[in-house]
Amino acid sequence: MRNTTLAVLVATTLAAGLPAQSVVGKKAIRTVPSVSLLETTDMFLQRYAKVGDDLFIAGQPTQKALRDMKAQGVTTVINLRMPEEMTRIGFDEKKLIDELGMKYVHIPMRGGDGEMSYSPATLAKFTSALKAAEGKVLLHCTVAWRASHIWAAYLIQEGVPEADALEHARGINLMDDHRMDDSGKQPVEMFLGRRLSGIKRP
Repeated sequence: MRNTTLAVLVATTLAAGLPAQSVVGKKAIRTVPSVSLLETTDMFLQRYAKVGDDLFIAGQPTQKALRDMKAQGVTTVINLRMPEEMTRIGFDEKKLIDELGMKYVHIPMRGGDGEMSYSPATLAKFTSALKAAEGKVLLHCTVAWRASHIWAAYLIQEGVPEADALEHARGINLMDDHRMDDSGKQPVEMFLGRRLSGIKRP
């Protein structure tokens, strides 16, 4: 479902008074960076957000979006969607990313148990990918829900206060007030391996 309510650039700086900052690479993050919601039309499914200076969090990108990401300096694309989801987008995302000269990192995830679950092991894979990246990064899933959850978990893991990280991720697409995994826990909790007192439950 495409978000058609964002007809123009909507800047929502949740970290009031804080300048945008680098969030990619090995630097520690102690405070939430700025986040701006951008127009999605012909680019991304439902969400397209710029976080700090060098991270984009979004829903499924179109071919046009990936070319635009390359033009904006993105060097790494991290995809959280399952392989079977990628058969329905109408093009080969990995092939296009390779052709554009960007690095493709696929960390497929869904609820439940196993290697592709929402788990601390999956968060560790994401952490390694983000810290190893050089240049800007696009993190995406289908509608930026999974991406918002793993990003919130990453911030908390890095030392950002839970309440700040959750509120920041709500500004992207956390949707913890009306969506939850079948386990009864929110994905951000499963990534961290513990309950969060500030999380909402539908």
